[in-house]
Amino acid sequence: MINERKTIFIVDDDMTNLTVGAGAISDAYNTFTFNSGGLLLKRLEKQVPDLILLDVEMPGMNGYEVIRKIKKKAETKNIPVIFLTGKNDAESELKGLSMGAIDYIIKPFSPPLLIKRIELHLELTHLNNNLLEMVEAKTKTVVELQNAFFNTMTKLVDSRDDVTGGHLERTQRYMYVLLKTMRESGYYHEETALWDLDLAAQSTQLHDVGKIAIKDSILLKPGKLTDEEFESIKQHTVFGEDVIKEIERNTSENKFLAYAKVFAACHHERWDGSGYPKGLKGDEIPVLGRAMAIVDVYDALVSDRPYKIGFSHQESVAIIEKGKGRHFDPVIVDLFLQVSDQFNQIAAK
Repeated sequence: MINERKTIFIVDDDMTNLTVGAGAISDAYNTFTFNSGGLLLKRLEKQVPDLILLDVEMPGMNGYEVIRKIKKKAETKNIPVIFLTGKNDAESELKGLSMGAIDYIIKPFSPPLLIKRIELHLELTHLNNNLLEMVEAKTKTVVELQNAFFNTMTKLVDSRDDVTGGHLERTQRYMYVLLKTMRESGYYHEETALWDLDLAAQSTQLHDVGKIAIKDSILLKPGKLTDEEFESIKQHTVFGEDVIKEIERNTSENKFLAYAKVFAACHHERWDGSGYPKGLKGDEIPVLGRAMAIVDVYDALVSDRPYKIGFSHQESVAIIEKGKGRHFDPVIVDLFLQVSDQFNQIAAK
């Protein structure tokens, strides 16, 4: 049971009901009475009780209007409200419960029954608050784990490829802009509605994780790769997917890995089927993979590398637009063109 003394507000325009209600519970609870909804709302601006007993039929502002106002405000919406009423019909009870009341007590009420109902609801509220705290703590732990994982893996990839660090941070920012635009556009609604945009964007940091398995002599080669070397570096998509699958098998907190697995496996697939590693074509490529292809190529184009000087923003946009329907999903290219200026701003930083 709950040991600390709780505060109950009773609202009723009938002074007899207020007196009986207060007399029934004042030994167990700090009790305050109000003979109108207006007085209650004014008091709620200064004090938030643990529970409210609210009469339904009152002149001026009835109980339904009062609870509507209570539930609209962030400071008061979570206060448990029990309706007190002389009406004993299912329609009135259903209306009260649908507006957020937690119980419906018919007047005249039995004082022992009233105390027991209050006691039970305060206990439920206490348990629910504890559960919410546990969920929040668990969520915080999961987020901290994800951030630590991303930071560690990013440093690991960065240690293998000295041009990747800035690339990973930029692609995360590009991806958030593009995914947000995709959701707002209404295209691919079935897929985008399910995305956690922040988590998906953050997961782009793992798209090149497979590079940790590529030999330095190939990965860091300043000149043009031979055909054999290029075939070897193409395997980073396969290695990346395998690494993430292995991590998935060993953890239950893997929602972010589902995004990362798509990015790692599919960011070099092409709309016309000429990409790698699987040669997926069109809709065979996951939507997130199609978005990642544009993000990855844009950053590669505008960035300086040991073997090239970066293209201008305008040149890079033109190249991506030229790849519409061949390298890239035509719909996502059109959406990219709408927000390409934001990409330019991110790259400039």
